Amino acid sequence: MPAKPLEKLLAAVAALLLAAAVPVLAQDATPSTQAPPPPCSDPEYRQFDFWLGEWEVRGPAGKLAGTSSIRSEHDGCVIHERYDTGRGYDGESLNIYDKYRRLWHQTWVDTTGMLLELEGGLRDGSMVLEGQSPDAEGRSVEQRITWTPNADGSVRQLWESKTVEGDWQVLFDGRYTRRISTDQ
Repeated sequence: MPAKPLEKLLAAVAALLLAAAVPVLAQDATPSTQAPPPPCSDPEYRQFDFWLGEWEVRGPAGKLAGTSSIRSEHDGCVIHERYDTGRGYDGESLNIYDKYRRLWHQTWVDTTGMLLELEGGLRDGSMVLEGQSPDAEGRSVEQRITWTPNADGSVRQLWESKTVEGDWQVLFDGRYTRRISTDQ
């Protein structure tokens, strides 16, 4: 059955009105021309960047303890560490600034099956993260790791654990120095 002339006219007018309205509606739905800042661009996300790099890690006597590769990942939101002794022990950590709780979080896992979760933040220029982990008897033990950037570009990592008596004992005192690339 053919459409009546009035119905055709109304359909054409409706189509024209719709065509004119779509750009206006789309314009209202588009965000402003200024793009929002990217995630993880606040200055707090850069507080641990001094640890980024390719490192040799040495103990207090200067003996090589291992190597560490620490990179920024996920558009600058995560610091990913990969540590390797070259002697069968290795591990890695994921580090992120939690903007809602306003603190840094680290999750460490390694080839011994250890899971260590630490939280904290920047104190007097050092990154200080603390947490609890079970000892051999299953008791909860306080852990604290402090990373301090040195004037020469190296980084000191001091890992301490609280004894049953309540004293802090040093588990590891390492110095990260940048690896020199042999690539030409």
